Amino acid sequence: MRNKSYFVVAFIAFFFIGCVKDKRDDYCWLKNSIDISLYQLLSTASELSDSLKLPRSIWVDCDRNLLCEQLEKDFESLEGSLREIPPCLEGKRRLCNIYDWTSGFFPGSLWYVYELTGNETAKTEAIKYTKLLEPIKYYKGTHDLGFMMFCSYGNAYRLTLNDTILPILIQTADNLASRYNDTIGCIRSWDFGNWNFPVIIDNMMNLELLFFATNVTKDFCYKNIAINHANTTLKNHFRPDGTSYHVVSYNPDGSVEIKQTYQGKDDNSNWARGQAWALYGYTVCFRETSDSTYLVQAKKIADVIMNKVNTDDLIPLWDYDAVDSENSPRDASAAAITASALFELSTYLLDGNIYFSYAETILKNLSSEKYLSKKGENHGFILKHSTGSLPHGSEIDTPLNYADYYYLEAIKRYMDLKHLQYNVLKKNK
Repeated sequence: MRNKSYFVVAFIAFFFIGCVKDKRDDYCWLKNSIDISLYQLLSTASELSDSLKLPRSIWVDCDRNLLCEQLEKDFESLEGSLREIPPCLEGKRRLCNIYDWTSGFFPGSLWYVYELTGNETAKTEAIKYTKLLEPIKYYKGTHDLGFMMFCSYGNAYRLTLNDTILPILIQTADNLASRYNDTIGCIRSWDFGNWNFPVIIDNMMNLELLFFATNVTKDFCYKNIAINHANTTLKNHFRPDGTSYHVVSYNPDGSVEIKQTYQGKDDNSNWARGQAWALYGYTVCFRETSDSTYLVQAKKIADVIMNKVNTDDLIPLWDYDAVDSENSPRDASAAAITASALFELSTYLLDGNIYFSYAETILKNLSSEKYLSKKGENHGFILKHSTGSLPHGSEIDTPLNYADYYYLEAIKRYMDLKHLQYNVLKKNK
């Protein structure tokens, strides 16, 4: 009888330990993803140590036939808009200077991988590459100051609470606010083209810098500008079904001049990354204002995304309305942004588990061999298969630094919600 009791106890213990082991094994993919990210970022930082430039993507020449298929246009109508690259650059790492709109993502990724792992070399490199961007505090020539400075200096402040960073961020917020037009109720996006006052859906992402500025200075002028921009965009950028135009340009009196696209398939299509920017932007607006209008909008956008993305792995085509063929480019950057936004949105909704599960599936699929780089490959980038601007033949099926940034942010948010720590994740053998 005693031996039988021992057997039962031993069996229960073995079963319990096995369950714990299986549970830990479930996160091997996560440990592997973080380790690869750390290796890739530190390798890149080391290789560019003597450069004043930052990694943006990999140079790839576009397939003209693919563009014609995806845009459903003949080549003659595309020729004037294509961005040609010299053959000598094909397949090489594409670098950018600090005034490129993507300059903040590489230092921001270093900050995230430091936060995830505690690796001090990552912190040292994050500080180094963040400091490169300090001259941007004087720059007023773009709406992308939030991307450039809040992803870099914003994360630096969040993780170090270094008071010397605050004046840099506040000055940058002042420069962003200087692009606001009170009659129109928006921050101007671009200073090129034939538009009178173009505003792109991407600009919703830069409002977080203004909310931050109010939080630290208690000056509500920044927050008011952000709210007005969000409200004007809510009024004019969205179609009845919840999808967003890419570009809305305004006349001097505030009336709408035109609604169209610049990077999507056509003016009435659903450019994938644009929908992700909208989801993320209105989720932030709800967080910073507690105004349920923004939560309702974010949920509506999320539902649209979950309804329209019909790929087998939830990594969307570059445009939801693009021709779906064997070679149709995906956009891992749109997927990463969507996942990160959905993790946050899930915490604000009673049925949040639906959005969490969807984001978790995206994150796991981005962490698969199809999208996740191997160590030492992909020119140091983490993810593969993103699309920058297909109508211009630019950065098609290539890694993008902002895909990596939002992927790491999504990992961090996922781990926080699951109460996971890097140092207790089981190694992937």
